[in-house]
Amino acid sequence: TIGAVLAMAAHVDGKAASTMEMAGLAQKGGAVHIHCRVADKPDDIAAIRVATGECDTLIGGDLVVSAASKTLGLMEQGRTRAVVNSHEIMTGEFTRDTDFTLPVDQLSLALSARIKAGLLMFDASDLAKAIMGDAIFSNMMVFGAAWQQGGVPVSRDAIHRAIELNGTAAARNIEAFEVGRWAYLHPNAAAKAISPNVVEIPKTVEERIAFCAQHLREYQNATYAKRYTDFVDQFEGDLPDAVTVGYHMILSYKDEYEVARLLLDTRKQAEAAFKRDLKLTYHLAPPLLARRGPDGRPKKIAMPQITAKLFPLLARMKRMRGTGWDVFGRTVERRMERALIVEYERDLAMVRDAVRPDTQEAAIVLARLPLDIRGFGPVKMANAQKTAKRREELLAVIHTPHRIVAA
Repeated sequence: TIGAVLAMAAHVDGKAASTMEMAGLAQKGGAVHIHCRVADKPDDIAAIRVATGECDTLIGGDLVVSAASKTLGLMEQGRTRAVVNSHEIMTGEFTRDTDFTLPVDQLSLALSARIKAGLLMFDASDLAKAIMGDAIFSNMMVFGAAWQQGGVPVSRDAIHRAIELNGTAAARNIEAFEVGRWAYLHPNAAAKAISPNVVEIPKTVEERIAFCAQHLREYQNATYAKRYTDFVDQFEGDLPDAVTVGYHMILSYKDEYEVARLLLDTRKQAEAAFKRDLKLTYHLAPPLLARRGPDGRPKKIAMPQITAKLFPLLARMKRMRGTGWDVFGRTVERRMERALIVEYERDLAMVRDAVRPDTQEAAIVLARLPLDIRGFGPVKMANAQKTAKRREELLAVIHTPHRIVAA
């Protein structure tokens, strides 16, 4: 850890140091803070924990934790320097809230308001992947940038020696430390070095239709993709844009076959990234095996390693989807998903023939309504019930032109 390396480096330099871990596991059990004090001699350290307003340097490996009120309270403008990894690292909350997003702008603003000119933020995770091939070195890059900023009161040689004494990937960690120093001195060059890690979003309606059709071919087959394009092509005006995303969403529900296909793709990506043998543990909630927790939701369980050998077979069985041979298609959730497809096609066919300028807005909202039916199991069922009420309201508006709908 950075705290251990810093404490060891201080001792190499003939100084005193103390570290203390304050919290539990990041993401699941809360933020992790490491308080570290460095002084010329032990008698100068009167307390291990850094008190309110006494933080001289913040080495932030996570934006959410760095901008939390508990962390902000330790800092003081004019005294505190900070280097923070700006990468958006999703917390566990997104698994419980389908609308959850990281308030990145608010978190950045909170840090800037607290520290002003003493703050440096850069995407250390993407930089580590681009230069080192592994985001695990991002914390050491942040540490290197903090040292270059002047916030770490030990020598560079001592840090190198401490990394070597620590004994874990010493050469790579020293390289990451030096890359962090470079990123601080040359921020524009560091920004250019970050490789794009997202797929370019299709811009036109035609591009989006082609993108969705290709996904549906992989999801099911060419016939399924043609069903999609034939339906979307029936709409004109402003409706095709909404139907393009809404119909695709409701056609591509994630069942057991799709989950198996996606997990196979994920394993291929992991094997390409790590270039070595992997042992992956899959945490799933099979309907027949998973127990329900206190909140009524199925609890995921660690599946035996043999489960992975079933994924290729399960992915190939997607041709059974929706047929009488679909062994997973008899659950309440799967029956609901198939019924929603039929309902959507019927509703939009009616809208296509009846839409007028005064009902256009309601028709667009109706076409995009499947985007709100997200999640799995009880989460998806609850969202489906909410959208069912909204659907009735929208249909009433469409049949009663003088009513106004709020988007």
